[in-house]
Amino acid sequence: MAIAGMLLVAGAAHMPAAHAQEEEAAEEATEESQPAERPSNAPYMRPMSRLATILGSMHFLRKLCGDEEAGVWRDEMNTLLEALAPSDADRRHLIASFNSGYRAFEATYRSCTDAARVAANRYREEGATLAREIGSRYGA
Repeated sequence: MAIAGMLLVAGAAHMPAAHAQEEEAAEEATEESQPAERPSNAPYMRPMSRLATILGSMHFLRKLCGDEEAGVWRDEMNTLLEALAPSDADRRHLIASFNSGYRAFEATYRSCTDAARVAANRYREEGATLAREIGSRYGA
């Protein structure tokens, strides 16, 4: 089962709702043009941020290794954002975490290596575990 799917099943969709999803380009423009707001201190934001980082890393690594379904990780991030409907500050923070995860591996790997495949497998396992923990701890 996909990471965001696990969260939805576990009840993460019942976390506080705020805003509808915007186009990716509009988000980037908004992020750059507005002063930085602090993300909430909601207890689930720290593990959600880590999950977003993992999704970004997985998106890069699977794309690098030629996975035909590599886009699923970006889709999972979008599904996660839709389910959470976070505040603008939390949304920007989660998107920044996703991008940070992507860029961390983009700076390291230029081709799919054994190490990249190992990293992708470890991140997939960590993400699945984290999603279950978030769902059981913070879900309704």
